[in-house]
Amino acid sequence: MQIPSRTWPQDFGIHRAYFHYAPPRVVLCSYDSHGRAGLKGLRAECFSGRPEISVLIKMVRLFNVYFPKRTVLLLASEGALIWVALLAAAFLCLGADFALAFRDERVYAKLAFVGMTCLLCIYLADAYDPAIVSNRRVVPSRMIQGLGVACLIVALVYYAFPSWEVGRGFAIVGISLIGILLLAYRQMFFAMNSSERLSETAIILGEGPLAAALAREIESRPELGIRLVGYLGKQWGAEEGNASTRRLGAIEDLASVVARTPVQRIIVTMGDRRSKLPVDDLLALKTSGVMIQEGSDFYEVTTGKLPIDSLRLSWLIFSPGFRVSKLTLFYKRLVSLVLAGSALLVLWPVMVLVAIAIRLESKGPAIFRQSRIGKDGLPFTVFKFRTMRVDADSGGDALPVQDSDPRITRVGLWLRRFRLDETPQLFNILRGNMYFVGPRPFVPNQELELAQQIPLYTQRWTVKPGATGWAQVQRGYCATLEDNNEKLAYDLYYIKNMSIGLDLMIIFKTLKTVLLGQGVR
Repeated sequence: MQIPSRTWPQDFGIHRAYFHYAPPRVVLCSYDSHGRAGLKGLRAECFSGRPEISVLIKMVRLFNVYFPKRTVLLLASEGALIWVALLAAAFLCLGADFALAFRDERVYAKLAFVGMTCLLCIYLADAYDPAIVSNRRVVPSRMIQGLGVACLIVALVYYAFPSWEVGRGFAIVGISLIGILLLAYRQMFFAMNSSERLSETAIILGEGPLAAALAREIESRPELGIRLVGYLGKQWGAEEGNASTRRLGAIEDLASVVARTPVQRIIVTMGDRRSKLPVDDLLALKTSGVMIQEGSDFYEVTTGKLPIDSLRLSWLIFSPGFRVSKLTLFYKRLVSLVLAGSALLVLWPVMVLVAIAIRLESKGPAIFRQSRIGKDGLPFTVFKFRTMRVDADSGGDALPVQDSDPRITRVGLWLRRFRLDETPQLFNILRGNMYFVGPRPFVPNQELELAQQIPLYTQRWTVKPGATGWAQVQRGYCATLEDNNEKLAYDLYYIKNMSIGLDLMIIFKTLKTVLLGQGVR
């Protein structure tokens, strides 16, 4: 069975792009001030000439993922505060021997161990997560939880290796000072985020799902440092659902609105721009210092996914990304082989015990085989440890797993909690069916159904699937059409920005997810 590997976006109702294409020559596509296509005037797609997105949004790009500068600054400054707290604790515990102790270079390694343990535990407690970092109520409890775990880890290490202790009572004094300094500093961070003077003012030009999604993102994330003044366009209806966002006027009122309400950024989200985009006004504002930004770019950078409900085919064609070099593909295959082989060497005793436990608890094979869709829509057989009864899908269709699903066995519940049921997929990676990192493969009937309902869904098949992926570490289990729609948004972001660094970040986030048992069903 082979599933068609391409489905044209316009078949699903995606807006058609208006551009000229004349291979093999490069033809500049532009629009004049009235929205007509031509070789003179302004190109309506992007007024910035598409420089680096991180420059436009003033975010920090690490591993092909964008982070708000405020969050990066918060992490760096809290790391410095942790070091200051540890130095103060060493001074309090060592007293007159403080200077003498620091003549030994090993004391710096001992302090670094405590500091890195505290910072890592705070991170694992999600104190820097975008959904939590600006929450005054949740952050203190998360930080206390993280520091409590750090204190336990340090105590165990000191018990096993007494020579690592800096001084009597150092760990308790140091971690207590860290907690006091960081909680006080977070209050300053909250005050900075709520200050309008320290935020950049912005307006949205347009309406529709993308405009509403951007408004929700900006209003819910003060760490972005952007204050949304309102929007220009038609009155938002029920599909936008942002009744709190203020309407400033119509599209043609742009110049007058900016004159009486100074803004520093205009985010363009208009779907139909022909003869409607106020090109002259936008150009005048751009030359006066106002940042003009494509809404899809802003959405991609701030959310880590693509706005597939509002994507224009022209944006996909002209935007950077979706280009994977042969070197990157060679690296992915090499790293996948190394990681899969190393994991099998370490985990084979555990896998043997798991297989025995499955056979002892319930009838049926220990290994579950199922057809999944891989690269170019071609099916392959995936291997997993069986976590359900053998008659779980007796109807023929693989039904999504639900919370407290009665089909799952007792052993299967624990296997799913620690993701041990996925370990046989290491053989799929060695066989070349999958990469270690990539979009998650699904069964053929489910893929066909989703391809017919979700635009651009078949683009997931342009790369090999993976045992873990960007969508898996960014969101929970997919059970509904809306869940799969969002999953595709993350998968397209990964395909667009595929890189060595992004794969390393996904592997790190996967380890965090497994350790904390998040997203289990």
